[in-house]
Amino acid sequence: MTTEPAKHQPLRVLIDSNALFVPLQFKIDIFTELSQVLNRNFTLVLLSPVKKELQTLTKKSTQKTGKDASFALNLAKKCTYIKVKEKPNEPTDDTILRIAQQWNALVFTNDKLLKKRLRDISVPVIYVREKSRLEIDGMI
Repeated sequence: MTTEPAKHQPLRVLIDSNALFVPLQFKIDIFTELSQVLNRNFTLVLLSPVKKELQTLTKKSTQKTGKDASFALNLAKKCTYIKVKEKPNEPTDDTILRIAQQWNALVFTNDKLLKKRLRDISVPVIYVREKSRLEIDGMI
């Protein structure tokens, strides 16, 4: 008797704040592109520190950045929001790294440093390639 891998369970994809700016920056529909790139069920997850980061940007930034952050927050409503326990003074990127590793999740980010740190611990990363499409770096 053989057992099939759990392909029915959706992949969890943690989204970094900068990924929510992709539709504005590159005119890419991230939800359609993610469906095509992943080619299976997925859940786009917005962690509480990422939401907090976006909320801060709406208030403390230039008018354009604030407006873009408001757009990103509105787009984030399509994600599954998960409140995570934050460690004192833990940067958002560190929280993303920690949760991605714990949950064996993918991460959608365009942050070069975060991408490198994730790849160093073998976490697959989704990012914008050639300003026109999404690509996965790593094995799912």
